[in-house]
Amino acid sequence: MYLASDLKKGLKLDIDGDPHVIVGFEFKKPGKGQSLYKCKLKNMITGSQFERTYRSVDKFEKADLEETDMEYLYSDRDGWWFMNSSNYEQVMLRKEQIGENVDLLKENTVCTVLLHNQKPIGVTLPNFVILRVTATEPWAKGDTATGDTKPATVETGFEVQVPPFVNENQLIKIDTRTREYVERASE
Repeated sequence: MYLASDLKKGLKLDIDGDPHVIVGFEFKKPGKGQSLYKCKLKNMITGSQFERTYRSVDKFEKADLEETDMEYLYSDRDGWWFMNSSNYEQVMLRKEQIGENVDLLKENTVCTVLLHNQKPIGVTLPNFVILRVTATEPWAKGDTATGDTKPATVETGFEVQVPPFVNENQLIKIDTRTREYVERASE
């Protein structure tokens, strides 16, 4: 159980049976009366956002959330399938639940799946993924007029800017948080 004084940005609460995260927070202390906590909340299932003001006497339930490492197996017309390696249970997530991470998701990647009441609601990729470059323009040595990066497409279809020395069929490391090239990776 949380008190209003525990509220802060990033805190996850259960409101009306759905998990919500505080994305904006403002504390107000008027001259007289109780303190006010103005929160901007985001529903973690639907993505909808709204603002609500709470008094210092309000109490909140902690959201029933659990993070589990699961391996990405495959995708089909229904969604993306993940398997819990400890009990071999499989769960499916829709594109809205995965978000932009779908561009960097490769089969057999171990991800962190967020569960609410044992149902999947989101996925977090590892900080770095290693993907193979499938298409990029060749680099002519000494060609510096075009700048210091060039576009490259990786095996998942994601396009990233890479240094000129990166060639097709090479493995590269991409930071999933910034979605940028980090370095070449070895086979």
